[in-house]
Amino acid sequence: MARIIIGGFQHETNTFAPSKAKLDAFTSPGSWPALVTGTPLFEAVKGINISVAGFVEEARRLGHELVPTSWAAASPSAHVTDEAFEHIAGLIVEGIKAALPADAVYLCLHGAMVTESYEDGEGELLRRVREVTGTDLPIMASLDLHANVTPEMVERADGLDAYRTYPHIDMADTGARVARTLDALLKSGGGRPARAFGQIPFLMPLVRQCTMADPAGRLYGMIPEIEAEHKVSLSFATGFPAADIYHCGASVFAYGADEENVKRAVKQLVDEICAVESEFAADLPDPGSAVREAMRIAASADRPVVIADVQDNSGGGGDSDTTGLLRALLDNKAEGAAIGLLVDASAAEAAHAAGVGAEITLGLGGKSRVPGDAPLEGTFRVEALSDGQFTATGPFYSGSHMRLGLSARLSIGGVQVVVGSRKVQMADRMMYRFVGIEPEQMKILCNKSSVHYRADFAPIASEIIECAAPGPVLADPGALPWKHLRPGLRTRPLGVAFGG
Repeated sequence: MARIIIGGFQHETNTFAPSKAKLDAFTSPGSWPALVTGTPLFEAVKGINISVAGFVEEARRLGHELVPTSWAAASPSAHVTDEAFEHIAGLIVEGIKAALPADAVYLCLHGAMVTESYEDGEGELLRRVREVTGTDLPIMASLDLHANVTPEMVERADGLDAYRTYPHIDMADTGARVARTLDALLKSGGGRPARAFGQIPFLMPLVRQCTMADPAGRLYGMIPEIEAEHKVSLSFATGFPAADIYHCGASVFAYGADEENVKRAVKQLVDEICAVESEFAADLPDPGSAVREAMRIAASADRPVVIADVQDNSGGGGDSDTTGLLRALLDNKAEGAAIGLLVDASAAEAAHAAGVGAEITLGLGGKSRVPGDAPLEGTFRVEALSDGQFTATGPFYSGSHMRLGLSARLSIGGVQVVVGSRKVQMADRMMYRFVGIEPEQMKILCNKSSVHYRADFAPIASEIIECAAPGPVLADPGALPWKHLRPGLRTRPLGVAFGG
């Protein structure tokens, strides 16, 4: 039995997003549990599809003793404030210090956190942890598939392992895989593993990182074969292409006993990725075109058409309050359509004050003032009300106890609008059902999500259409006003090199 200290700190930072992650973003529950410290951590994450839950279950099965520090997560947004970072990082580091001596440390991280003071939030956290543990204690971490991995992160850890699916249906599985890797390392009695790191020379649009389609699906399918061939732990992080930092972008990294095998594995996968660069390009229709195409298909389909509002994805840092796609539905007189989750706490509060059946006139959404967007002024009928609490059932959010705050179903022009008070990516059918919409019975479903919605909605969709309505999570990373990328990095597949 080994004594393993555990903790976690997850945030995906879009440096172009409208709102920062303050401490209350981590202390208020939404789609994930709120900041938790000590023994309550185990119950808070139990049964949820997140890495720390998978690690806990597998490490206990392997017979290890787990000592919890703190775990926290917040919805993607702009920078994590210094106050939030120092508080949560402090809890983790002090918790590790108090729990020593131990045999290892496991951290549930994201890999794309940018704070007000640090471009590489995880690298800084790992530096502080390593300062406390010394160089000999094994430190391993799970990462998101969208991690912007840095050389410092790779060097300061004895193992980093990223998700292999997008939608991320394997988060808990990844934590379990890390537990097995750490178990093997502890039993081997060897020193620090060899490591290798390679960066991909172009940014990948989020919508083309989906592993339910090629090229990503094909590339991730190669990982187990390469691991077996070279006897390494291998990861491919597609990166989060909305963080204006030096090490933004996709990378490949590996750990193992033999340095040459580790290097060969990384080079092999990097070469495979670069060979299909053109397949990562994305060109999406505007919302009007997307709605008209959806209406055409829906006229004869027996299942709903799903339109993804990919640029207002709260999972990518948006506030989920833009109205471009809703306007397109109304302008084209779409029937049997629903859209969600549109986050507007004041509208939800007004709906609750008025009651079911009432009509309210207000400006819905548009509070984040994204360029090209504005509140939708109109009169809405209150169709249903909710406290926003329910349990998700789909593959991505599986087991998560949602707390969206005051919520309502409003209607306007025959379109149903799901309104909540806390931002959560629309990636679970229960996010329609909790206000009385049966998604399978709608003609058109409009989801504010880039890819995660596919896990629960692809099985019921007659067709999926991605569209580019105004929002801060641009489908084309080459259109962002970059300033801090490393020279030579192409800002889109086959695009112009930054600084060139």
